[in-house]
Amino acid sequence: MTDPHRQREDDRPEERQASRPGPAETSLDVGAATLEGKRSQPAKPRKPIFELSGVEVAYSGKVAVRDIGFDIAMNEITALIGPSGCGKSTLLRCLNRMNDLVPGATVDGTINYHGQDLYASTIDPVEVRKRIGMVFQKPNPFPKSIYDNIAFGPRVLGMKGDMDEIVERALRRGALWDEVKDRLKTNAFGMSGGQQQRLCIARTLATDPDVILMDEPCSALDPISTGKIEDLMLELRERYSIVIVTHNMQQAARVSDMTAFFTVALEDDGHRTGRMVEFDETQTIFTNPNDERTEAYVTGKVG
Repeated sequence: MTDPHRQREDDRPEERQASRPGPAETSLDVGAATLEGKRSQPAKPRKPIFELSGVEVAYSGKVAVRDIGFDIAMNEITALIGPSGCGKSTLLRCLNRMNDLVPGATVDGTINYHGQDLYASTIDPVEVRKRIGMVFQKPNPFPKSIYDNIAFGPRVLGMKGDMDEIVERALRRGALWDEVKDRLKTNAFGMSGGQQQRLCIARTLATDPDVILMDEPCSALDPISTGKIEDLMLELRERYSIVIVTHNMQQAARVSDMTAFFTVALEDDGHRTGRMVEFDETQTIFTNPNDERTEAYVTGKVG
């Protein structure tokens, strides 16, 4: 794969940003809840990093999700929302070819990544997963030290450079360095749940990915840890593109720039299939959606 162009500066560990973007004076209504302090970015041209067209995923011949088409832009957070079973996580796994690891799974349609067909025969799936990292619903640190968790990916990939610097940089980007710098050799299982999830994010960042996929990363966390992860996502957006699956409508409204709403459609043969209903700016999805099914879901009337 041609190395994608990423407009970043290579920050050294000691050059951590001192501040975060401040909240804008806006609010969003999501059902009965008013979400204050929605962060926003200045309007700017969107630069697609993924372009999906006619995407269909089936397991052992049974279609799980079909007719998906939208784009995902650089330096944006894109949220995938919808009821359980509508294909959000299935689609997310298509973006770094993790469905290749599922027996009987097939992917049709087109998924272009930086203009290249992600499923072309010439594309190395391992290279894809290096550039498109993934954070799962439940924190899954390795039974190793904090240091070795972060160093694992760079060692496997044979990354060059000082490993101490690589580990520190990843932990700083994961907003975890100050909390663990004095206990890097202790077992990661001794960390809190929220810390473990940030460790998993930092472990993903250690290989310097282009995109971060997050599959309900806060569903198993308490509100304080959830807030820290959301703040971290907003920081990481300046450097990475993020796609998040979430059932938390307030979370989608708080952190995402664009939102895709999925639902479950009943086919003629009685089989349930995931479909995308609408894709638009998050504020539009939650305040003025084009489809009544979207409005019913985000206001809590269904789902």
